Amino acid sequence: MMISTFEIRIFALNLKKEKKMFNQKIPPYIYSKQNIVYLILSTALFALVFINIYKPFSSESWYEVSDLKFFVFSSLIILTGVLVVVVSRIIMYYVGKKKPITLGNYLIWIVLEIFFMSLFYTIYSLYLNPEREYLSVFRESSINTALVLLLPYSIIHLYFIYRENKRQLEQLGEHSPTMNVYQKVYSFYDEKNELRLSVNRNNLLYIESADNYAIIWYLNKGALTRFILRNSMKAIEDRLGESNVFRCHRSYIVNFEQINVIRRQKDGIYVEFGLKDVPDIPISKKYSEKVTQWITNCL
Repeated sequence: MMISTFEIRIFALNLKKEKKMFNQKIPPYIYSKQNIVYLILSTALFALVFINIYKPFSSESWYEVSDLKFFVFSSLIILTGVLVVVVSRIIMYYVGKKKPITLGNYLIWIVLEIFFMSLFYTIYSLYLNPEREYLSVFRESSINTALVLLLPYSIIHLYFIYRENKRQLEQLGEHSPTMNVYQKVYSFYDEKNELRLSVNRNNLLYIESADNYAIIWYLNKGALTRFILRNSMKAIEDRLGESNVFRCHRSYIVNFEQINVIRRQKDGIYVEFGLKDVPDIPISKKYSEKVTQWITNCL
């Protein structure tokens, strides 16, 4: 069967794309010190659960002991095998500090981790049962080791990517305060930086302080609704940035797009939403200048 010049060119082009992909540098956060610790701990935990449930490497025949003693012995063996990953990742950390690591190099690195850990378990299995055939044991060890490493590796790398993308989005919001003025949704995070609530800008009314918590008041299908968030008013205020939702009192943050009236009384200044069951919110002297500036900008 003849191969056309066009097909050869397509093959060469695909080969070039694959080569370019493997030469791409992996993100440095993959081999940062903190993420290496996360990867090692998660791999060790997964391997420990895997070997005690699935019992690979014919491990049920290693010791004629109870399940509890098997758990103890297998834990020691697994942790010893994970030392391969520990040494490997320490080396990777120092190599990465000197020069970037490409995707191709990283994949080869993982293959070598699987090979050396498989070799360790093969030697250990043959030590306990010398009658077994070497290649058969190594083949079984390679398959099980690939599962032990690749499954947690895949999950933890997806987590790294998610966390890095989240961090970049947060930095983008912090360094682009003008975007906050026009955003359609306000997102609220707790003290652990976990997203807990997102509210349409037209539905958010105000936020009220309650000791270590903040109560977010908003409209949900026309009904007044509250959401209790464990976070400080200062943290919420900082995240809102330069928006039309800002602090007007020590205990209140108000969405000024939703107010109907600002009135002055003998005891101070108040804002009204003109909605049933929604109280008037006071404006303290400390924040009155900011409110005045907002009114001036709206005129």
